[in-house]
Amino acid sequence: MGRILAAATLALLSASSVLAQQLGQSSECGEGKLCPSKYGQCGVGAFCLGGCDPRNSFSLDSCVPAPVCNSEDFKFRNLDSIQSNTEYLGDASKAKWVSSGQPEQFEDNVLLTLSESGMSAFGTLLASTSYVWYGKISARMKSSRGKGVVTAFILMSDVKDEIDFEWVGTDLTTAQSNFYFQGIPDFRSSTFDDYHTYEIDWSPTQLTWSVDNTVLRTLKRSETWNTTTNQYHYPQTPSRVQLSLWPAGNPKNGQGTIAWAGGLVDWNAPDVAKFGYYYSMISDINIECYPTPDGTNKTGDKAYIYNDKSGMNDSVAITDDNTVLKSLLGTGTNMDADYPKPKDDEEEPAQPSEVATVPGLTGAGPGTNGHPGNDGNDNTVGETGTAGNSGSTGSTSGGTGGFSQGLEDAQVSEASPPKERGLQSSMFAALVAVMGLLVL
Repeated sequence: MGRILAAATLALLSASSVLAQQLGQSSECGEGKLCPSKYGQCGVGAFCLGGCDPRNSFSLDSCVPAPVCNSEDFKFRNLDSIQSNTEYLGDASKAKWVSSGQPEQFEDNVLLTLSESGMSAFGTLLASTSYVWYGKISARMKSSRGKGVVTAFILMSDVKDEIDFEWVGTDLTTAQSNFYFQGIPDFRSSTFDDYHTYEIDWSPTQLTWSVDNTVLRTLKRSETWNTTTNQYHYPQTPSRVQLSLWPAGNPKNGQGTIAWAGGLVDWNAPDVAKFGYYYSMISDINIECYPTPDGTNKTGDKAYIYNDKSGMNDSVAITDDNTVLKSLLGTGTNMDADYPKPKDDEEEPAQPSEVATVPGLTGAGPGTNGHPGNDGNDNTVGETGTAGNSGSTGSTSGGTGGFSQGLEDAQVSEASPPKERGLQSSMFAALVAVMGLLVL
């Protein structure tokens, strides 16, 4: 969805020093490490928050209930509404966005950054803390530019339904639109340009992509019937809004993905030379929630949960369940799990946990300092891409001179990215919850 990398691509996340249980496509997490990440590892804490797939969790209630949709107009005049995924515990009233990578402030915009090393070495991701179950979502933004660099604005559900806009840095007059049902890519087409308002209007019966109030593409649910599975392959489950910047042109990615992105990332590009990183600008995000679908099992108004592992819209219920963990040792079945207290009230530093608590990081929150793990071969592992998490909520960076990305003569065109990239790019956005690209 923005893309996180395909399930296959994500699977490459080799084991880090965290004791993360490896998952197969149809496997489930085991007792002790209850919740799956997008790239096939199991853990607790942040693993059980946004992005936890109930189909592969130890039990349906292992994933923490997801905060319901909240209509709001976000103005990124500062970074106060953004919290690192190493700190966020599920309270959507205290943080509106969760970050991985390194968001920065520039004037009245938040910048998604991508650098050759450091906190944003695998890109930056912002993910909404509240979910959207049908609604109209718009983003006023500018894409990044350059070979191998991809900007994404997506909706991604925990069962991998996805709706997105993507921009390849070598084509500054085209915006690509995609949708996925449970990680399966369907139609792809392209549209246009830079520093405009991009909108996704998602209802139970129809999906439209628009730029500056001009509808560019419409998809009807009735057009997505799959005669093999006897299902509508239409995005239909609660999703997080995600914006990301990621290096599709990483040399460890598949050749199809690299080619689609315009080649390998050029770390000597003018933007990197001038500012130290590639960047995308996000000015405003508007979320308008639509009414709950007819027939929904509703016993409250605070949280979304799944009642079975089908991942279909009729498996979703709305309850008053708690959405907030006490610490990153918590899970949906043990929300109050906490770190041991120092003996005799001594102020001893908390020790890292022996179980993975933040996707892509080593050990638990305290003791990790937000640093990505290592697979033992000097390869950083973690999640990033269109979605990234780690690092602090982002330090303010001023900078002299203006950030400008010129899009001239916007065009509408058709795009057919390689199948390999379909799963990779899309899931990538949501997967990158921490630092470190899935090592492809």
